[in-house]
Amino acid sequence: MIAPRRFLPSIPSLLALEAVDRLGSASAAAEELSLTQSAISRQLKTLEEQLGVDLILRTHMRLHLTPAAQEYVQVARATLHQLAQASLKLKANPTGGSLNLSILPAFGMHWLAPRLQDFARKHPEVTVNLNTRLRPFDFDRDRFDAAIHFGRKDWTGVNYLPIMREDVMPVCAPTLLPDQRDNIEWLLNAPLLQLETRPDAWEKWFAAQGYEVSGIQGMLFDQFSTMSQATIHGLGVALLPSYLVADDLKSGRLALAWDGPDFSLGDFYLVWPQSRAEPEPLKSFRLWLQDQITASDSDGSDTE
Repeated sequence: MIAPRRFLPSIPSLLALEAVDRLGSASAAAEELSLTQSAISRQLKTLEEQLGVDLILRTHMRLHLTPAAQEYVQVARATLHQLAQASLKLKANPTGGSLNLSILPAFGMHWLAPRLQDFARKHPEVTVNLNTRLRPFDFDRDRFDAAIHFGRKDWTGVNYLPIMREDVMPVCAPTLLPDQRDNIEWLLNAPLLQLETRPDAWEKWFAAQGYEVSGIQGMLFDQFSTMSQATIHGLGVALLPSYLVADDLKSGRLALAWDGPDFSLGDFYLVWPQSRAEPEPLKSFRLWLQDQITASDSDGSDTE
């Protein structure tokens, strides 16, 4: 149920309040909103009268919000942003059926994107909007319908659909391989490239090979795409997902630095908030994704 009308200010008054808070003067707010200073003042006065609370402190040439209004404007700013995003969604797909999906860049580009044409063909009524996030976020603040999550089941308040395990392997440019490549200890002195979101990956990998190593240092990257290119160009050895390096290994641009047992740092999941009803576009995507997972498992294709 929507609150009584008397508690709902007009959008023009909220825009005026937000602009004054951000810009610090009625003249700057008026210029941004293509209004006159007197129009801005009227909007603020109307809002104060409706709420019965003083919102503005006037000191010299600058306007400041009262402490109570400072908290209020943060909520108003977030609400205006959400409304603008909803309008963009409606404009992009006036028939409805948008799905806002947060993805991880490497997985989204190399695993999900090639399959999305099949989803678009089977569900032309759904528009999928992709946006990159490298870490978990608050579904209440970032208005995504679902996200691709990597790691463990450590994202609270969400449902999980397992997609696949990610195996990683140590790879490097062929020119970086030593003559005594059958001895794993050469890696202890090699330049080891690292990913920001997986800072202890090498320590865990060495432990799985029976070596306790700590304090590994090396070049740091924020995404697999740049780290893989650095690896191809001989800057070091990297732990990269098998699905990402399969073609480069076949072409000879990369070589396996050590042929050890399969190693994984986690799994990929589709996650969506438990606090909301599942919208139909998300349901269609989830069921389609489940079919993709089943098909990959049954035909034995390499989805790692």
